[in-house]
Amino acid sequence: MRKTFVLDTNVLLHDPQALTRFEDNAVVIPIEVVEEIDRFKRDPSEKGRNARQISRLLDALREKGNLADGVPIDDGGGTLQVVFCRSETLAQLPPELKGGNGDNNILAVALEQLRSGLISDQPPVVLVTKDTNLRIKADAVGLTAQDYTTDKVDIADLYPGVCELMASATAMEQLKSEGGLSLAALPVATGVALQANEGVTLVDQAQSNHTLLARFDAASRRLLPLQRAGKVRLGKVGARNREQTFALDLLLDPAVQLLTLVGKAGTGKTLLALAAGLHQVADEHLYERLLVTRPVISLGKEIGFLPGSLEEKMGPWMQPIIDNLDFLLGGADADEGRGPSRGGSAAGRPGAQRSNRSNWTDLKGMGLLEVEAISYIRGRSIPRQFMVVDEAQNLTPHEVKTIVTRVGEGTKIVFTGDPYQIDNPYVDAESNGLTWLVERFKGQPLAGHVTLIRGERSELAELAANLL
Repeated sequence: MRKTFVLDTNVLLHDPQALTRFEDNAVVIPIEVVEEIDRFKRDPSEKGRNARQISRLLDALREKGNLADGVPIDDGGGTLQVVFCRSETLAQLPPELKGGNGDNNILAVALEQLRSGLISDQPPVVLVTKDTNLRIKADAVGLTAQDYTTDKVDIADLYPGVCELMASATAMEQLKSEGGLSLAALPVATGVALQANEGVTLVDQAQSNHTLLARFDAASRRLLPLQRAGKVRLGKVGARNREQTFALDLLLDPAVQLLTLVGKAGTGKTLLALAAGLHQVADEHLYERLLVTRPVISLGKEIGFLPGSLEEKMGPWMQPIIDNLDFLLGGADADEGRGPSRGGSAAGRPGAQRSNRSNWTDLKGMGLLEVEAISYIRGRSIPRQFMVVDEAQNLTPHEVKTIVTRVGEGTKIVFTGDPYQIDNPYVDAESNGLTWLVERFKGQPLAGHVTLIRGERSELAELAANLL
């Protein structure tokens, strides 16, 4: 059934193309929304860019006719109409909602659309807003309201990137000896829909504790054994569980140009990405440098202006990266007097007798490491670099798109993050750029994804992540 959708300002600022996403339905924009968009158009942030894009889109649609009377949006049958808030409708709102603020004016427009529909048998009316409180107000006055869900991903059904399949001992031996296995050799191959580069755990039918790890190759439609994770030394870092093994295999494969690593705190997302990146930059020379960036969004209250150069301003935000590099290069053991860790003597590790800041500075001085602020990445072209975008769950889909489209020839980009730890007030677990990217690139031969499950930071950190 054809419906009438009344859009709130936050929907258009979130997705400038929202006008075109309602198929053959009628879209109504209250004039108050246009006023609010006008107030955002000078904002230098993403909201300002979106506001300017909406204004251009509305102006282009104005050429098709009078927006007050309604114009076709596209060839699909949808229409757009810009509507004023009538004072008499506003007066009919409950006393608490009669003030002339933006939300109440939008409610009045939606109510007027609803009441005119009851008289003339027009389509049902739905108020679309990302404002939770406005949806509550809409319920209070008898309006149907819903969130804008077009770009949302059901976090409960997020693609994990790994799966288990039953196999015979003969098939598992064939995979090891021949370097590949057809899905037809598996007893449950019928109906199995594996994605490109998906990690597969083969479980022996006769002996369930006998397993073999493989990866699905979409081009040949075969399972291939993991060839990289166990053969490359990454200093103090190695895979400690099945998901980390799949992640390392993808991190060390240059053919996988985009990789997303999702998992709770302590699962090793950032550490594995940095270790693999440093190895391929410094040892294998596959990339010219390791480029690290993360959103500048704090956990709590801001501490105010940070003086100094860009590097000095980014210092506090990059401290988690410095901590990981310190662990990789061995500085922590020497600094704290713990002596050499497993895997070699302190003297044999680069940077073992140096502080974490020295390790960081040395890598930058050798041209092996670069720090970039996401705010200044627009317009860049980034070729032949191993790029790590940490805390990507705090990015919007538009920001993720901007970053990925900066990638030049020969660059590998890795996004890491935990969708359940979001500090950006404008996104949530289902609408952030990281989960959106996982879903959009699922099945692409150039991309891979792994959801890390088990925490390896410490026993306490794992317990806290599970209980708190």
